[in-house]
Amino acid sequence: MLSQMRNFAKSWVATILLGILSLAFAMWGVGDIFQGRTSTDVATVGSREISLEEFQREYRTELRQRSQQGEFTAEMARAMNLGKQLLDRSMIRAALDNITDKLKLTVSDALVAAQIRNMPAFNGPLGTFDKGTFLRVAAENDFNEQGFINLIRGETARDQLLRAVQSGFEMPMGYVGAIYAFQTEVRGAAYFEIPASAVGAIAPPTDAQLTDYVKVHAASFSTPEYRDVTYAIATPADVMGKIPAVTDAQLKQQYDARKDTYVIAEKRDIEQITFPTEAEAKAARAKIESGTSFAQIGKERGLAANELSIGTQTEAALDAPRGKAAFALAENTVSAPVKGPFGWVLMRVTKITPGESKTLADVKDELTKAVQTQLAGGQLVDIANAYQEAVDSGDTLVEAAKKAGMRVVHLPAVDANGLTPDGSKADLPQDPDLLAQIQKGEVGEEGEPFQTKITNYYAVNVGGVTPPKLKPLADVRSTATEEWNTQQRMQRLDAKAKALAEQVTKTGIEAAAKTVGATVRKSSGLQRNQPGTTFSPALAAALFSKPPTVGVYGPAANGDGMVVAVTTSVLHLPLPTGNPQFAEGVKRAGDDMGSDLTLSLASAALKKQGSRINQQRLNQVTGEGS
Repeated sequence: MLSQMRNFAKSWVATILLGILSLAFAMWGVGDIFQGRTSTDVATVGSREISLEEFQREYRTELRQRSQQGEFTAEMARAMNLGKQLLDRSMIRAALDNITDKLKLTVSDALVAAQIRNMPAFNGPLGTFDKGTFLRVAAENDFNEQGFINLIRGETARDQLLRAVQSGFEMPMGYVGAIYAFQTEVRGAAYFEIPASAVGAIAPPTDAQLTDYVKVHAASFSTPEYRDVTYAIATPADVMGKIPAVTDAQLKQQYDARKDTYVIAEKRDIEQITFPTEAEAKAARAKIESGTSFAQIGKERGLAANELSIGTQTEAALDAPRGKAAFALAENTVSAPVKGPFGWVLMRVTKITPGESKTLADVKDELTKAVQTQLAGGQLVDIANAYQEAVDSGDTLVEAAKKAGMRVVHLPAVDANGLTPDGSKADLPQDPDLLAQIQKGEVGEEGEPFQTKITNYYAVNVGGVTPPKLKPLADVRSTATEEWNTQQRMQRLDAKAKALAEQVTKTGIEAAAKTVGATVRKSSGLQRNQPGTTFSPALAAALFSKPPTVGVYGPAANGDGMVVAVTTSVLHLPLPTGNPQFAEGVKRAGDDMGSDLTLSLASAALKKQGSRINQQRLNQVTGEGS
């Protein structure tokens, strides 16, 4: 997590050159004052300014980066408020720079030079640092030599600050123990069931009661909203006859691009137990040969059954010794001791998923269709552009579609599920994106063309909307009566279970169960996230939220009736301090907590130093309001 904070504090150009992912940061608790001023800065933090030139450079580079990854326009950037996100990031850096200045943290010229020389982006034809390449790449990103050197010097100073805040942070073992005890707590419970039939027959509702119920649940008893829609459509099938024949070169290119789909490595589900020494691993292996289970050996090492698995692995994903050993095993067999990254390990293969390899010839037909679809996509783009040009010139949807070569369909009434008022399916393709756009369309607008996930292009015009209308009671009486009865039964059942749970707390579960003739049963060990087949998640949550002797209740897991329960035993597992996986988890938790400190430092620094944003300058860069 420290690396995440460091990356956040770094500038965008280091993100490019060092290959570090920099995430947008949403600041919290910062009292920005949006105020237009006559200076040329976009924002200030304390006495430090973020200049218009600096922010323009960062914003342009971010747009360029995103555009290289896929379509990304200035309008999209404004829609996601990208400018403010980047400015927040710059203000974080400025606040940390103010702290490094106050603490007089310095970075030597030698260290800065070494860092720049080690950046792969500046390597020349010989694979080593090249001054000409450095100057060219820096210039391409709007930096001169000294400007880039200053950038790296500032980043290094911030990195020193963040290391000092977090380095060596360890989570207190008492805190670790409390978290572990909470997560692994096991409870035994006594319980009895109250079937839904226990509340007896429910008297039929009166018309007044039923009318009130229908009004309260109007959404369930109303006709849907219907829309009068005209849409234009162009699909790959419409243009297939116009595309050229697929070449062998195109097929080969597609095959290479999808090779991971066609050539799949064998995978194995693997369990693993780690030992400090080879001798201990050999002794455990001998016990397994004598009949002791792999799970029992793990339990002796402080591992629960669900902690043995290291997941589904390919041979390449494991280090060489473990990969070779694991992929030589038969299913449900155990390896000899193997040297692992944290000691000696025994491995057990629980499942083998064979690999698969398909040649280009095997998938030629599939690839041909894929290439044809891609070529058809180009034709569809031309059709969509022609449609948009026609609409821009004043044509209606029908007129523009005719010019562009799109088919037109009119639906007098269609609901959100694609059905007509008589319940039949409307004349719509199986395309949920089209239905979603129909529901979002504004009445009277000649919609812009859009492409959906199945590569069809559409344009939608909503001619009118018929709002939902409550159905007559006679039409919904049967369904409403059934729902009303169910509601009444559950309310009575809930009240009965609540009263019995209170009685359990006062007189014990045996006495409470006796009043309703129920049988008390004992549960197996329950965990918070593994309630079993009798306890619903809601009931398990209630049980773990109360101390022993306090009765709780909740729905049965099968949904039929209620269950009343009370905790009879609580087990906390000992900390598996000798388990390398546990130790690694504790270390990660400490890193997370240390990261919280660095984030708090940044937030507190902004609050203390004060910050201002020149909204006019920010809008100038992003084009907002232009």
